[in-house]
Amino acid sequence: MKAIGYAKAGTVAAAEFIEFDQEPAPLGPYDLEVEIHGVSMNPVDTKLRANVMPEDTPKVLGYDAAGIVTKVGTATSRFKVGDEVFYAGDITRPGTNSAVHVVDERIVGKKPKTLDFAEAAGHPLTGLTAWELLFDSLGVTENGGEGESLLVIGGAGGVGSLLIQLAKTLTKLTVIATASRPDTIDWVKKMGADHVINHRKPLDGQIASLNLSPKYVAALTGTDGHLNAIISLIKPRGTIAFIDDPVTLDIKAGKQKALRFAWEFMFTRSMFNTDDIDQQHNILTRISEMLDNGTLLSTVTANLGSISVDTLSEAHRLQETGRVIGKNVLKGFY
Repeated sequence: MKAIGYAKAGTVAAAEFIEFDQEPAPLGPYDLEVEIHGVSMNPVDTKLRANVMPEDTPKVLGYDAAGIVTKVGTATSRFKVGDEVFYAGDITRPGTNSAVHVVDERIVGKKPKTLDFAEAAGHPLTGLTAWELLFDSLGVTENGGEGESLLVIGGAGGVGSLLIQLAKTLTKLTVIATASRPDTIDWVKKMGADHVINHRKPLDGQIASLNLSPKYVAALTGTDGHLNAIISLIKPRGTIAFIDDPVTLDIKAGKQKALRFAWEFMFTRSMFNTDDIDQQHNILTRISEMLDNGTLLSTVTANLGSISVDTLSEAHRLQETGRVIGKNVLKGFY
């Protein structure tokens, strides 16, 4: 089968993306074989390409996909051949930039009927991250949060776009999002943010001017530069959840406010085969339903065309500009 991988770690140019043939992975008991019709770009793709050297063969990235089930494992029960599915994959297995892909059905959802394959592929990783961050890491409950507020730092990215929507539709939180350009400000307002502040200016002063003290902060980007302001502005006994990779993270200043610090990493459940791994199937089922009934707006802003060495390289280049609003997607090989 066709796949696209990179030969060397480094910049997009140095990575030397290659189209090559590889054998599909054998199916485990809970696995599905999926014919890939759509994929999307995420920051994890660029981070791995820049830092992880392939071994004997080109390394295949891609951690979002939508496609059609072609084979099922012996213990599967949720899907059958011919079902249309979407998922975010498993970082310990080969990626989805391939014609056929193998994935554990417990982290797979039924594709939204109202979206084509490429657009559907733009939502699993960011949707799962936003859901787990809100309800697991921050500890908010559905229909909860009345009288409290959530600060989303980096609201126009893929995770922020869905996090704002989930908080506004499934909780009673007031949502403050950060954005710094006219187009990103308009975007986070479209996603439902109640207030917008500029992450290129001191956050604590802007929050004070709103007369708010967020109990919850989602630090999606730039945590190195924002942490002191976050600790200053957050409500005592509040919770901060991170998804980025700060070089250092000195949390001692949070002691006086008795703050809680939490990480969100969407791949944890699949990487460690946790007891609740099938929660990702349940979450994707909810997200699919919400996209179909219009409760969630699609966060896909660009389809870069059919996957190829050139279009995948361009997707990586655009992701690394830091200016992507929502999600960029690609059609699969089919």
